[in-house]
Amino acid sequence: MNKQGFSTRVIHTDYQKKDAHNALQMPIYSNAAFAFETAEQMEAAFMGRSADHSYSRISNPTVENFENRIKSITGAQSVTALSSGMAAISNLIFTIAKSGDNIVTSSHLFGNTYSFFKSTIEAFGLEVRFCDLTNTEEIIKHSDKRTIAIFFETITNPQLEVINIIDLSTFARSAGILLIADSTLTPPNIFSASKFGVDIEVISSTKIISGGATSIGGLIIDYGSYNWDKNEKLKDYSKRFGPFAFYAKLRKEVFRNLGACLSPYAAYLQSLGLETMSLRYDAAAKNTLAVINYLQTESSVKQVNYPGLRSSAYHEIAKQQFGEFPGTILTFNLASKEACFQFMNRLKLICRSTNICDNRTLILHPASTIYCDFNSEIRENIGVPDTLIRFSTGIESPEDLISDLQQALN
Repeated sequence: MNKQGFSTRVIHTDYQKKDAHNALQMPIYSNAAFAFETAEQMEAAFMGRSADHSYSRISNPTVENFENRIKSITGAQSVTALSSGMAAISNLIFTIAKSGDNIVTSSHLFGNTYSFFKSTIEAFGLEVRFCDLTNTEEIIKHSDKRTIAIFFETITNPQLEVINIIDLSTFARSAGILLIADSTLTPPNIFSASKFGVDIEVISSTKIISGGATSIGGLIIDYGSYNWDKNEKLKDYSKRFGPFAFYAKLRKEVFRNLGACLSPYAAYLQSLGLETMSLRYDAAAKNTLAVINYLQTESSVKQVNYPGLRSSAYHEIAKQQFGEFPGTILTFNLASKEACFQFMNRLKLICRSTNICDNRTLILHPASTIYCDFNSEIRENIGVPDTLIRFSTGIESPEDLISDLQQALN
């Protein structure tokens, strides 16, 4: 049989164990603990010698099924589902890093990710070096023998910057540095991380995977491509577990001790969302283009930014890496912060809300919300001016979205 399509693999991922009632959808195992018939079986589960579940903070059948679906569509070696996208990033960093190490990344990051790198982990003795990841010479200048990882967003949020991932992965491989991608804006139906040399992928499954902002969640996806002998913290694990060194350290220690497990109910909702993700993404992406075509006709709109536009500096590389529709997020500028607020307040259908990749179309003024804790100088330096509006396209009828934009702008 030929390789099955994306949605087919999602829907037909087998259960680890046969369901007692042959349920077509994995049931919600909302319990905390699991009983064992013998003390020996219990020991085997806790020692990792069996796949039996012992406690839902460690593993759970509903969550495991969600993780296995992600493995099926990505071809990953291992997947860990967590309580949020930020939990995925923090668990990942605490697994690979120690005091004295450094990470190279860009200042063009989602607000909380930037804050985590800029402020939170500094107290743990980990240095974060910010540079222009579109410039290889900059990356080389900021990397040294203590650099353990390069972290980037496939499409930055909200700057919508796209880097050449092949160039980045080629350098990372030659330098023996782990390459981490946050691919939240480019889900697995349009971006195959392993094909571009990404070692570990993090995703906020809260977004398009959840099926309409039904639940909060995050994913750590390990492709088994990195040699963990090169990581000082994990080299002993590498001797014992080989390519599974990261997964062993994460699941046996960090994930258990930090306690950021995904709830079974959230895993159930996100499994359902995963089944229709491709359909919803296609609809939202087409709406994105329709909205862009309209906005470009409005004189009050100063600039429309989307990597899929031929006028974008990232058009060609975005098309090579993500296909015809590179995401469902666009940004545009109005004359001032006051103009942005007046426009947003006149909207009747489009929702003034945080989050992205919902079934609903959402609009946000990043400078006054996600980046409100940063001063104006920092916001300008990281590409978030007061005039910027972020627009996350949903799956409503495009004519209705354009009508709402038109009445609000005029």
